[in-house]
Amino acid sequence: MYKEEQMAKIYYEKDADLEILKQKKVAIIGYGIQGRAQSLNLRDSGIDIIVSELEGTPNFEQAIKDGFSPLSVAEAAKQADVIQILTQDHVQAIVYNESIVANLEKGNSLVFSHGFNIRFKQILPPDNVDVFMIAPKGPGALVRRMYEEGKGVPCLVAIYQDTTGKALETALSYAKAIGGTRAGVIETTFEEETETDLFGEQTVLCGGVTELVKAGFDTLVEAGYQPEIAYFECLHELKLITDLIYQYGMQGMRKRVSDTAEYGDYTRGKRIINKQTREEMKNILKEITSGQFAQEWIDENKKGSVEFNKMRETDKKHKIEEVGESLRSLMPWME
Repeated sequence: MYKEEQMAKIYYEKDADLEILKQKKVAIIGYGIQGRAQSLNLRDSGIDIIVSELEGTPNFEQAIKDGFSPLSVAEAAKQADVIQILTQDHVQAIVYNESIVANLEKGNSLVFSHGFNIRFKQILPPDNVDVFMIAPKGPGALVRRMYEEGKGVPCLVAIYQDTTGKALETALSYAKAIGGTRAGVIETTFEEETETDLFGEQTVLCGGVTELVKAGFDTLVEAGYQPEIAYFECLHELKLITDLIYQYGMQGMRKRVSDTAEYGDYTRGKRIINKQTREEMKNILKEITSGQFAQEWIDENKKGSVEFNKMRETDKKHKIEEVGESLRSLMPWME
């Protein structure tokens, strides 16, 4: 069923030299949740760091509060040796083409935390710069909190272009500066990171979970059960289960729920995630690896995200959202 197993290569503190990055100036393009976390961690690690954000935005104001003086993208790229692009996927190519590429110099490093624009050739770097990825496997708030606690969030590292012969050394130095090597930095490729990330989001973490929750909710409500009860059983308690899986794995979760729940898991789960579901997952993976999904998303943004916004508005009106908003108001501890 599985291809021959390959052990992942993992780098730790001893494998990275912080002094490499201390000899360079780093620009963070985009001061969002991930950009802020990486910027603060880099600064606290003694790195010469500048940030870029659009003036007048909340992120711009946050950068000022944090003690930075945000620059334009072009100016930041011109000054920096290492340029980390942390804007949204569909904006990165525009920002790169308009303000970064003309300011790249031989030996610079172009950095990403997600491989979408390199994998699908929306960004085509010149051949005289290093291109690598350091992708923390956690949200920005967690990246920052773990760093402050003397810990770290595991990261992925991938080298797309090694012009200087030192791209991996620079990448690991960057990972160390944001706390990643404290936890472990797993070697991958831009292709593997991008394709598995998109697949996980679409079939399990976002698309799969939300459709499963809505289907369960709808089934109970249509059968005459109270929407509030359906909400608790199909959505609210999901966190209890995912937290157990997150901390202990799937078998660890099963040890911590009732025998009734465990038996139902084994005997009914495969009727929901069945052969047809697995075949559709393979179809979705093909759409990702072929570039079909990427092109669809790029075209959607070029057309003004009309269909995307329609889908947003439609799902906002689902009964589960109305019920959830009401019930969550009864739970102040969730604020």
